[in-house]
Amino acid sequence: MEPDGGLPDGELIGRLTRVLTRACRSLADAGRPHEAGRLAADGWVLLRKGHPAEAERLNGAMHYTARLEQKLEQEQAKGERMPAEDRELDVREEVPKRRHELIFETFDALEPGTGFVLVNDHDPKPLYYQFAAEHAGEFSWDPIEEGPEAWRVRIGRTASS
Repeated sequence: MEPDGGLPDGELIGRLTRVLTRACRSLADAGRPHEAGRLAADGWVLLRKGHPAEAERLNGAMHYTARLEQKLEQEQAKGERMPAEDRELDVREEVPKRRHELIFETFDALEPGTGFVLVNDHDPKPLYYQFAAEHAGEFSWDPIEEGPEAWRVRIGRTASS
């Protein structure tokens, strides 16, 4: 028998995604949600364009780990309010499926050293994992407000990117 069991590629990818999702949840449940979120984001980056349904499963794992991480973290000190030149991107009225696409488009359009303030209706920690996986060293993440009705975070493009 072949190592992959002779499965078609799509089914193999689906099964591997389910295994990775379970592993991420188990790692988060074991007290390591940050590492689990980063692992899920790495998988999400690999799948998001060619296998969006599987990527969405990992997006769910990132949301799960973010909720656990929030329970484990002490409340962080409030960041500075946004500079006047930062525009605000309020995604609360956007369809959830469109939100991350819109956020990444906004980030991609930033000049080095600039940023925007994201306003969301839930903790955007899964988005942080996605940025860390796809734009490591190229972005800044500064929480401004942490719920319960709105979460605000300044996302910037580093001057060196």
